[in-house]
Amino acid sequence: QVQLVESGGGLVQAGDSLRLSCAASGRTFLTYTVGWFRQAPGKERDFVAGINWTGGRTYYSDSVKGRFTISRDNANTVYLQMNSLKPEDTAVYYCGARQYGTGAPAPGEIYYWGKGTLVTVSS
Repeated sequence: QVQLVESGGGLVQAGDSLRLSCAASGRTFLTYTVGWFRQAPGKERDFVAGINWTGGRTYYSDSVKGRFTISRDNANTVYLQMNSLKPEDTAVYYCGARQYGTGAPAPGEIYYWGKGTLVTVSS
């Protein structure tokens, strides 16, 4: 069992930056692909960024490419650096871990989810 806890969300203005963290406890998830996803009110949960277990492969949605950076440390934490934030980035951000699969993680492939952290970007 892996428990994931997101942190770092908050209220910021357009153009500001935030760094989200996803800390894992329990069984190690060092061999898992980890993704960040977001869900705005009334919308589906969408993929934002992903990183494979070595950290050597990263994946981004077109909407955040060039603005967001995903990384992981050698322990059990994955980060999402978000720069040049826009009002349309407002959502609850979730991290999720996938044990099997290749390529960018999809919501349906995630085995462990965190409870999310709210990011609100004002114009």
